[in-house]
Amino acid sequence: MKIQKSVLLIFTFIFALSICGCAVTPTDGDATGADVAGGDLVSPSSAPDKGETENDPSFIQGTETYRGFTVDNVLRSEKGDIHFSLYIPDDYDGSTPYALYLTLPGYEGLYFQGAAQNLRSENFAFEAQKYNDRMIIVAPQLNDWTETSADQTIILVEYFLRHYAIDRSAVYANGYSGGGETMSIAVGKRPDLFSAYLQVSSQWDGEYESVVRSRLPVYLAIGENDEYYGSSPTRNAYNTFYRLYRESGLTDEEIDEILVLNIKDHSYFSDRNAPNEHGGGGLFAFDPEIMGWLFSSRPPRNTSTLMR
Repeated sequence: MKIQKSVLLIFTFIFALSICGCAVTPTDGDATGADVAGGDLVSPSSAPDKGETENDPSFIQGTETYRGFTVDNVLRSEKGDIHFSLYIPDDYDGSTPYALYLTLPGYEGLYFQGAAQNLRSENFAFEAQKYNDRMIIVAPQLNDWTETSADQTIILVEYFLRHYAIDRSAVYANGYSGGGETMSIAVGKRPDLFSAYLQVSSQWDGEYESVVRSRLPVYLAIGENDEYYGSSPTRNAYNTFYRLYRESGLTDEEIDEILVLNIKDHSYFSDRNAPNEHGGGGLFAFDPEIMGWLFSSRPPRNTSTLMR
């Protein structure tokens, strides 16, 4: 089994490189992603200090910026060093709670690909700014999509909840491809930390029961013929969630409020000049229906509610 798993991982790396080397951005009239591929790392004139991290030896601030993000910050933890880029709005001063958003990239954005490569290849972090101008954005660059990376994601969320003024009812997350696998494990372990989760072009690797007990809103989006995952794992995840919610006593209408399945046919990608459906998952960042759902206002959840 160990040999088979190693072979699978090697195949995964090769396949991901072939279809996920870069995220697709719109190319027609609206220059939505005109400067996405451009921009260089620059040294800020003065390093931002907007959280309670100045005297924290576990936090190492990056020395360069990219499109408003401080790049390659490091949080040292018992699970290893956690690398991430960070955007803090200029008007954040800690006096008012801000929303928090984490976006985990696919294979092309992992740390060994290079600092800020996740920001260069995906647009979720930039598009999110259009929905909430009072939101801190964290873009981790982890090492893989295993449980360790999920644990590092949880540690990072907990760190920001402790050191920054965060609105606990507005903690959002998304995961693309391998980042979706990682984030599904993280939200399965600690659904209480999050307000809503968007998974695109991926598969669910996390727990189901904990998410159902917490009533965490989950949106699942993928191409019908996704070249890497196919759409069956996503359909199966949705059906599992739906069954558990029905068993817990929720009505169909109540389930539809917190669980969404959106499987796109091939024309969604081909009409937008995507070379394939999996690599075209980056287009979901520009879809107002999908991203708007993630950042929509919702009443606070009762995380102590248990399945009946």
